[in-house]
Amino acid sequence: MAVIEVEELEKQYKSGFFGPTIHALKGVSLHVEAGEIFGLLGPNGAGKTTLIKILLGIVSKTRGKATMLGEPAGSRRSRVRVGYLPEHHRIPHHLTGNTALEYYGCLSGMSVRAIHEKREALLETVGLRGRGQDRVNTYSKGMLQRLGLAQAMLHDPDLIILDEPTDGVDPVGRSAIRRVLKQIKDQGKTIFLNSHLLQEVELVSDRVAILDRGEVKLIAGVQDLTSDQKTYQLSVVGARDKITSALEGRELSQWQPGGENVHSFCIGVEDDGAVDYVVDQLRKAGVSIRAMSARKTSLEDAFIDIVEEAEVQRAAKETTNGKKTPSK
Repeated sequence: MAVIEVEELEKQYKSGFFGPTIHALKGVSLHVEAGEIFGLLGPNGAGKTTLIKILLGIVSKTRGKATMLGEPAGSRRSRVRVGYLPEHHRIPHHLTGNTALEYYGCLSGMSVRAIHEKREALLETVGLRGRGQDRVNTYSKGMLQRLGLAQAMLHDPDLIILDEPTDGVDPVGRSAIRRVLKQIKDQGKTIFLNSHLLQEVELVSDRVAILDRGEVKLIAGVQDLTSDQKTYQLSVVGARDKITSALEGRELSQWQPGGENVHSFCIGVEDDGAVDYVVDQLRKAGVSIRAMSARKTSLEDAFIDIVEEAEVQRAAKETTNGKKTPSK
């Protein structure tokens, strides 16, 4: 059974009393398996936070189906098994790290005794050892995020939903949060992660879904999206006309001249045989190869390609619709 199951989910908002209807989610379908870290990606306005709010029962859906931990999304029985760190969370400044955990733990139905038994080890886990007695108004942004993560973990939930957990956190803090997320996964927990920091998502996630304007454009494993592509980057010494003549018929991109006839560029290949052909042709032309390496696509590269392609398709559709001859 999937931990999160969403089928043809739609959400429409009314923008003011006389305003237009905003279609925030348009038939979204996805599932999150137990024990995985699942990244939810998309540009601003894609519908990511709306989806999370529907899962948690903060916002009601318009149509479709959404379940969480085998229960209807938003039901009390599902929410008690979920830890949640919202974007821009606020912790009252008069609280200390310890009393903040007491406050949120009691809201989750925990006893004060149970909270006291867990909080010291939990603060150590998130890198706040020795700071439990300090008021949160002395905490940095990264420390506040780690405390927020601690409160989401406090009641030992089966599913943890994180909305921009590393936003505004320095590299050291992001590294600490990544380490905690991997520890949570090792415990068999499931993490549903929404973040704009694609490099962070790439480092921790098993699978991702890319949302754009309320629609799912892709669901895939991170390794599938970032595996070595059939593109090589070369650094060579030789005249540019000799290089292009030797590799005539092949697309060469991302030229970067380095002076003294040194050039760097990328070339696509079909297979290992094509790599040998490229090397042979350059050597025959008297071009010296300084370096050659397979180019790896990052999650950010894949994300931008998908979102830009979606924009091109929308523009083409709008142009086509605009040129349609009115029916008689």
